[in-house]
Amino acid sequence: MRLINLICGDIRFQYKYGFYFVYVVFTLMYIFVLLFLPLEWRGKIAAVLIFSDPSAMGLFFMGAIVLLEKSERVLSTIAVSPVKADDYIISKVVSLGVISVISGASIALSAGVQNIPIVLTGVFAGSVLFTLVGLIISININSLNQFVTAVVPVEIIIFIPPLLYMFGYDNKLMLLHPGCMVISMISGSSNYTLFILSVLLMWFLVLYKVARFNVIKMFQNLGGIKL
Repeated sequence: MRLINLICGDIRFQYKYGFYFVYVVFTLMYIFVLLFLPLEWRGKIAAVLIFSDPSAMGLFFMGAIVLLEKSERVLSTIAVSPVKADDYIISKVVSLGVISVISGASIALSAGVQNIPIVLTGVFAGSVLFTLVGLIISININSLNQFVTAVVPVEIIIFIPPLLYMFGYDNKLMLLHPGCMVISMISGSSNYTLFILSVLLMWFLVLYKVARFNVIKMFQNLGGIKL
C-alpha cells in the first residue's frame, strides 16, 4: 500500500508540473510527422523517435523531478518517513514507465509498427534504463546547469551506438550495449529477444544497485543521521 501511494503521489507530482503535458505534445507532434513520411520509412523513424523521447524522457525528467523535490523540501520529508530507498526508486521507475509506454504505443501504432508487445517491452526497458541513469546523476547535483553538464557525456555514450546500429552498423557485439538492445526491441525485432532481455536484466541490476546506494546516502544526509 505504501508503494502504491508513493507511485500515485509521483504521478500527481508529474502531472502538476506539466510532465504529462510535454509527453502529449511531443507524442502528437511525432504522430503528425510520421503520417507524412513514406510507409517504408515509418518503422525505422518511429523507432528512433520512440527511443529518443518516450523512452529517454526519463533521463531528463528525472533531473527536473529530483531538483524540484530538493527545492520544495520533499526529499527531506521522505527521508524521515518510513519510505525506503527501494520504494523511492521503484515509484520513479513505474510512474515514468507508464506514461512512456502509453506515448510509445501511440507512436508505434500510428506508424504501423509490427510486434507491438516486443516494442512496448523495449519502450518500458528504455524508460527503466534512462530513469535509473537520470536518478543516479540527479542525486549528485544541485542545479540545472550541473545536470545539463553531467548529462551531455552520458547522452553521447547512450545515444550514439544505438543510432549507428539502427542505421547500418549491424555488429552483433553492439547488442551488449543497453541502448542498442532497447532500440532493437523498439524497432519490433524479435531476433535475440531472450539474450537481449537477459543482458538488459544484468544492466538493470547494476544500475539499480548504484541508484540504491546513492538514494540511501542521500536519505542519510537529509535525515541528519547515519544508521
